[in-house]
Amino acid sequence: MDFEELRPHLLRVGYRITGSLADAEDAVQEAWLRWSAHEAEVRDPRAWLTTVVGRICLDRLTSAAARRETYVGPWLPEPLVTAPDDEGPLAAVVRGEDLRLAALLLLERLTPAQRVALVLHDALGEAHAEIAAVLGCSEAAARQHAARNRRIVAGAGPLPPRVPAAAEEKVLAAFADALARADRQALLGVLHPDVVLTSDGGGAVRTALRPVVGAEPMVRLLAGLLRQYGADLDPAGWIPVRVNGEPGFATPATAGVTASATAITVVLDEAGEPRIAAARQVMNPAKLRVWW
Repeated sequence: MDFEELRPHLLRVGYRITGSLADAEDAVQEAWLRWSAHEAEVRDPRAWLTTVVGRICLDRLTSAAARRETYVGPWLPEPLVTAPDDEGPLAAVVRGEDLRLAALLLLERLTPAQRVALVLHDALGEAHAEIAAVLGCSEAAARQHAARNRRIVAGAGPLPPRVPAAAEEKVLAAFADALARADRQALLGVLHPDVVLTSDGGGAVRTALRPVVGAEPMVRLLAGLLRQYGADLDPAGWIPVRVNGEPGFATPATAGVTASATAITVVLDEAGEPRIAAARQVMNPAKLRVWW
């Protein structure tokens, strides 16, 4: 099997483990170097390369776990940003529920070893022996890891189901229009009452240090930002994108506002109307790439 055929799969595995596309790409590149030296000896390239990427990413995740204990404010994964009509390699990687930001944040509840076990179990099916080799434990222990992880993730409840693209476009357009007009009532009309805004600045830029919960608090925050930054927050400068497969927007840096990428989760309310249930905004420059 050609290595390039496996690259999207390996990037997906590495990104789910680390939450960083840069770390995933480095792990895949290192796996390729090892593969080049052992290709003739490998009977199952997919399994072999997946376990190699898993081993490399476990080391990176273990060191990253210590850094996250001192992270300033909420931590979000590095966003995977694609154009709405993108059909390229990255767009192929982000398809599927398991790379939505909410799904990746569920994995943060696990220890590094548990996270690797869960991701490799998904990637390799019932290959507990390979998972045990990566973790340095018995096959029985690897099987217990997988079962325990499933219970933890299942206990968090299912992700909100995706809504039709037309509904997503409708509510994002309404949100942008309401913000451009600084219309408080219109903003409240497009936000779910229990909406949550999470901003990741990592201490490098000023953001809310805790998630903002509820439509009223979020509108008050937006009103304050509009008063402070004015035209720099004009939605006319927003770039429609997909962030980890969900609708969202990217904003280039201006004189007053830092660049950002925001994923929006849209749900249908009891009347069947689309509402914004979550907004996850990454502003930490170390996690942002240039898309414009």
